[in-house]
Amino acid sequence: MEQILENNNFLKVPKIGEIIKGRVIAKEKGGVFLDLGPVGTGIIYGKEFLDAKDFIKKLEIDQEVFVKIIALENEDGYIELSIGQADKELAWEELKEKKEKKEVITIKILGANKGGLLAEFAGIPGFLPVSQLSSSNYPKVEGGDALKILKELQKFVGKEMEVQIFDVDPKSEKLIFSEKLKEFKKIKEHLKKYQVGDEVEVEVTGIVDFGVFVKFGPENLEGLIHISELDWKIIENPNEIVSIGQRVKAKIIDISNDKVFLSIKALKKDPWEDIGDKYKKDDKVSGKVTKLNPFGAFVQITSEIQGLCHISEFGSQKKMEDKLKVGEYYNFKILEIQPKEHRMILSLIEE
Repeated sequence: MEQILENNNFLKVPKIGEIIKGRVIAKEKGGVFLDLGPVGTGIIYGKEFLDAKDFIKKLEIDQEVFVKIIALENEDGYIELSIGQADKELAWEELKEKKEKKEVITIKILGANKGGLLAEFAGIPGFLPVSQLSSSNYPKVEGGDALKILKELQKFVGKEMEVQIFDVDPKSEKLIFSEKLKEFKKIKEHLKKYQVGDEVEVEVTGIVDFGVFVKFGPENLEGLIHISELDWKIIENPNEIVSIGQRVKAKIIDISNDKVFLSIKALKKDPWEDIGDKYKKDDKVSGKVTKLNPFGAFVQITSEIQGLCHISEFGSQKKMEDKLKVGEYYNFKILEIQPKEHRMILSLIEE
């Protein structure tokens, strides 16, 4: 008996906020009437009619649609309904379901800003952050210039993309897409063929201020060589070491989820290995000042070895800047040398 009662909608009392199905029975200039079965007759009018007028124009008599109850009885005795609110709630439910199922959906890119791409799905506006773009679509802009990144992103406006839903929250109306998620499983499978320590040939695909993007293997997997892993010497610009399209050997030093980190310098001889044979504590050396920082001066001793003359040797940054000029050579005394830590501490020899 209980099951029969549950299955008989006419025994249920309608509630405000409930989404039910109705059948169009009449269309007027300012409203639409729907047969709600045993519940009664409903009407869409006023603001709810105006908000959904484009959709309502396409409705035909006897067509069934989902509507949301916004008032149980108006002054004329009709149940007030909203087709727009029902569509929106059902769309959010659909999005939540697609996220749980990890479905791949197609979205159209409507706009771009420096943080990513603007799009929508099922009438719900969403956002595709730069960080969630696939490796092939990620804007590899040198220096991370925001205007250049925006220019690259604007190329996608009007195009369609296959994505998965990264985050969905109806309460805050947040919808975040991800192009990377759909690649994750495939990339993870490909990465099983590789392990830390493998040497691979890579092709440079992008150069940015923090390092170099590369692709490798028949699967064209993407990896990153951080600027600190390009060479043993300290470099300011990755362009000093590599160029776009260049093919070089690199060593895999880390694999984290779908990210691969490589090193070029790991395949080069460490210049600090034999430094103990050439330099000792208290030795006098000549070096070129390459950079002045709040904590000291970097001094190039050889093409690959740099030492640090600490700010404490001068007393203040101003005094250091008065005594040292970038690009000039000076004589220094080695106060400390630690090859394993790649550290050489110097003291300026006053002439």
